[in-house]
Amino acid sequence: MAEIYEKAGVNLEAGYEVVRRIKSHVKSTARPGMMGGIGSFGGMFDISSLGYREPVLVSGTDGVGTKLKLAFEMDRHDTIGIDAVAMCVNDVLAQGAEPLFFLDYVAIGHNVPEKVEAIVAGVAEGCRQAGCALIGGETAEMPGMYGNGEYDIAGFTCGAVEKSRLIDGSKVSTGDILVGVASTGVHSNGFSLVRKILADNSIRLDAPFMDSGKTVGEVLLTPTKIYVRPVLDVLSKVDVHGISHITGGGFDENIPRILKPGQAVEIKEGSWEILPVFKALETWGKIPHREMFNVFNMGIGLVMALDGKDAAKAVEILASHSLKATVIGKVVERAHAPANGSEVTDGASGVFIDML
Repeated sequence: MAEIYEKAGVNLEAGYEVVRRIKSHVKSTARPGMMGGIGSFGGMFDISSLGYREPVLVSGTDGVGTKLKLAFEMDRHDTIGIDAVAMCVNDVLAQGAEPLFFLDYVAIGHNVPEKVEAIVAGVAEGCRQAGCALIGGETAEMPGMYGNGEYDIAGFTCGAVEKSRLIDGSKVSTGDILVGVASTGVHSNGFSLVRKILADNSIRLDAPFMDSGKTVGEVLLTPTKIYVRPVLDVLSKVDVHGISHITGGGFDENIPRILKPGQAVEIKEGSWEILPVFKALETWGKIPHREMFNVFNMGIGLVMALDGKDAAKAVEILASHSLKATVIGKVVERAHAPANGSEVTDGASGVFIDML
C-alpha cells in the first residue's frame, strides 16, 4: 500500500523520519501544564495545574505570508518557524494573555525530512522564546499543490489571562501615553510589496545591504520579534491599558483597534529609530513617506497605552530585557487632533503623525 502511495507522490517513510527528527525539538519546549508528547491524535494541556482562578482563554492563528518566498529563494528554513510563532503569540499577548501552547501546520509539495526539521526547529525556538509548549502539529505532503521546494506554514496558539487582568482597550483614556517597542525589521508583513520593490529594481537577495555586513536577504529574513517575556514582566508591575501588535496595515490599521470612538493618537516621528531597511525600501520603491506607515511597522513592533506616570517604569522594565522602547505619542480626542505640521489620514484611521 505504501508503495502505491509513493507512486502518487507521497513518501510515508519520509513522514516517519520527520517525526523522529523533531521529537527532541518538541521536547525542548516543555513547560508546566504540558501533557504527553507528539503522536497522539490531539495535543493536551492541563490548565488546572497553573492556578488560574477565572481563566479567560485567548487564541490566535496566523501564517508567515509571502516572506516564505525569500526563504525558498535563499534555501534557508531555520528562522521562518520563529515568524509563525511570533505572529500568533504576539497577538494573544495584546490581550494580556500568556501563551500556553502552540500547534503548527506545515504543508509541503515533497517531504524532505531535513527541511521540515529545520522549519520545526524554528518553531521550537519561537516557542522557547515565548515560554509556550509545542504540543502538536501536522506535516502534510501534498504533491501537485506546491512548486518544487515550496511549502506553507501556519500556526495556532492558546493563551490564558485572569479575567480581571484582560486587556481589551476599555481602559484606554485620552491623555494616555504611547510606549513604542522596537521591531527587529520588517517582521512578517508587507512582503508582497517588498518583493515587488526588489523585482522592479533588480535587487538581488545576495547583494550586500549597506554596510551592515549582511545581505539584503539576510536583513529581510530577520525573524519577527517575540515580545512575550518582556511584556508579561511589564504587565506584572504596571497597569497597561491597551496593547497593539503592529502587523499588516502598519500604524493606521492596528493602533486604532485599541481606541474608543472619538479617540485618536498623535505620534511624533523622530522619537524612535526608523530602521535602515525601511529607509531603503522607501527609496527603492519611491513610496510616499506617510504611506510607509500604512504598510510597515517602521521600527515599532508593539505599542502600549498607559498612564503617563507609568511610562518610564515600563521603558525601564523593557530595557532590562535588552529591548528598546520609547515614548512615541499619546491618545488624544479626535476633535483636538493636531493640525499644524501634521500629516493627517483620510480621517478614518485616527492616526495623526507629526512628520519630520
